[in-house]
Amino acid sequence: MTSPAPRRLLLGVTGGVAAYKAAELARLFVKDGADVQVVLTEAGARFVGPATFQALSGKPVFSDMWDARVANDMAHIELSRDRELVVVAPATADFLAKLAHGVADDLLSTLCLARDCPLAVAPAMNRQMWEHPATQRNVATLRADGVFILGPDAGDQACGEVGMGRMLEPQAIHDEVLVLAGPKRLGGKRVLVTAGPTFEPIDTVRGLTNLSSGKMGYAVAQACAEAGAEVTLVSGPTALPAPPGVKRVDATTGLQMHAAVMERAPAADVFFAVAAVADFRIVGARDHKIKKNGKGPPQVELAENPDILADVAALPSPPFCVGFAAETEHLREYAQAKRRKKGIPLLAANLAQFAFGRDDNALTLFDDAGEHPLARAPKIVVARELVAHVAAMVAEWRRRDVPAPRPIKATKRA
Repeated sequence: MTSPAPRRLLLGVTGGVAAYKAAELARLFVKDGADVQVVLTEAGARFVGPATFQALSGKPVFSDMWDARVANDMAHIELSRDRELVVVAPATADFLAKLAHGVADDLLSTLCLARDCPLAVAPAMNRQMWEHPATQRNVATLRADGVFILGPDAGDQACGEVGMGRMLEPQAIHDEVLVLAGPKRLGGKRVLVTAGPTFEPIDTVRGLTNLSSGKMGYAVAQACAEAGAEVTLVSGPTALPAPPGVKRVDATTGLQMHAAVMERAPAADVFFAVAAVADFRIVGARDHKIKKNGKGPPQVELAENPDILADVAALPSPPFCVGFAAETEHLREYAQAKRRKKGIPLLAANLAQFAFGRDDNALTLFDDAGEHPLARAPKIVVARELVAHVAAMVAEWRRRDVPAPRPIKATKRA
C-alpha cells in the first residue's frame, strides 16, 4: 500500500474472540508510525487485557467513562478530539446495534457517538448472528450514516461453524484503513456514476435486461467517495447497498436513467458511464400480462434507447467522461472504435464473460497515451486504480481546458 497511515488513530476493542487479532492490528499501525490510542470495553478486556495493548501502543489504555486520568472527567470527548479516525475491531453484533440506535452506555459507545472524525467497524460474530435480519438492518443503517464497514469475511469460526461473520485479518483491515486515510485525489469534485442493468418492460411481469450485477459501478462510486469526491450514483435495479457517503438515485429503464443523468451531468466534473444500459426498449409495453392465445408468440416492436454517454459527451461544457465497454471478442479493436466514436478521453474495457456477476475484474484503459492494463483483482481494488488514473488525467485535462488569462490593458486616467 502506498497511502499514508493516519497519524492519530483510536482503536476500539469489543468483546469477541477476534479481540486477539486487534493486538496485531495495533502493532501494524504503530509500525507505520501512527499514534494509537486503545479503548477497551469491559467485555473486550476479558479476552485481551489492557497491559497487552499498552505495551504495543506505548500509551495508557482506557475503558472507564469516569477515568480519573482525564482531568475534566470527559474521556468520551477528550479521547477522540485529536483523532483522525476511529476503528472498532472487533465490532460485535451488540456493539453494531448500539451504534445503529445511538445507545451510549459505556466509554467506547459514547465516544463513537460524540466523535468528530470518521468511524470504521470490522464486524466479528457467528454466522447466524451476522445473517440475522436485525444485524443486517443495523449494518444498513450504519452504512447510510456514513460508517465504513470493513468485512466481514467467510471462513472457520471459533464456534466450529463455517460462514460469513469472521473478522477480516489484521493486515486486510490495516490496508482498508490506509485507503480511507489516503490522498483525496478527487477532493472538491462532483462525480456522477451509473451502475447496474436496466429493465425494459414487455408487459407487467416480463422485460428485457442483462446480467450486469452493478458491482463494478458501485465499486467505482465507493472509490470516488474514498478519493474525496461528492458522488451521485444513478443505479439500475440491483440489491446492492449504496456505498457510505454516496447519494443513490434509482432508475429502472434506459429512458429513466437517461433523464436522471442528463439532469445532473451539467453540474458534474467527472462522469463514469458504468451501467449496462439496454440498447433497445419495447414500443407499447403492455399494461397487463400477455397470455398465450395459441397463435404463436406475440410480435414486439423495438426502439433504440438514447446513448447516455454520447449525449453527456456532447454537452456544451461536458464533464470528464469515462466510458465502459464489455465485449465478448476483439476487445482492443472495439474499445478503441467506441472511444473515438463517443469522443471521450478515457474508456475502460473488459471481456463480459469474465466480469458479469463476479467479485473480481480486469480492465484495460484506453486513452490518447495508449493502453493501460489493470490486473485482475477484487473490483474495489480495480476501481481504486481506475480512479487514481482518472484523477491524474482530470488534473491535466482541466489545465489544458482552461484558457490562458488575457492580459489586462492599461487605461488612461482622466
